[in-house]
Amino acid sequence: MQKIMFKGLAKDESTLNDLKVTNGAKVMVVGSTLNDVLSVSKPSEKEIKEAAKSETSSKEPLSKLKEHKKVLDKYGKPDDALPGVKNVKEPLPPTPVAGMCNKSGGKVRLTFKLELDQVWIGTKERTEKLPMNSIKAVHSEAIVGHEGYHILGIQLGPTEASNYWIYWVPAQYVDAIKDTILGKWQLF
Repeated sequence: MQKIMFKGLAKDESTLNDLKVTNGAKVMVVGSTLNDVLSVSKPSEKEIKEAAKSETSSKEPLSKLKEHKKVLDKYGKPDDALPGVKNVKEPLPPTPVAGMCNKSGGKVRLTFKLELDQVWIGTKERTEKLPMNSIKAVHSEAIVGHEGYHILGIQLGPTEASNYWIYWVPAQYVDAIKDTILGKWQLF
């Protein structure tokens, strides 16, 4: 539950020797106690209702908004995208959900570590290990013209601007992803 900063954020697998830390060098350690981590709560019912209201009040589909249309048009559907099936709900597969991309076109996979209550967002460069109770909301909408796939926004902070957008999420897993991250009680 600690991160080390020395000339930038150190990777989890790096040692101080790998980072070339010398005697007398300044190193920043940022961390949380277990109680701090456990005290972070899931979103309140009010936050959930507000998120649902703002999601439904949007007139234009996400895939038609300039920000998302640009990504969809530029990168297209990844070659390794899992087959998407609309109007079907399936439980999460036992393996990571892969074959998706982020807003910069990088490959993305989602791994659910239920025993740790974490979701891992993996890219070629790094894997972010997020406690599920730190995620404020999960937004999704079918991609117009490709309804077997969704755009999924994982809200990491207090506002919608903190969404981590994932493209080409197979539609059959969207509800299972939401239920796993937010709990079955969520309203949207």
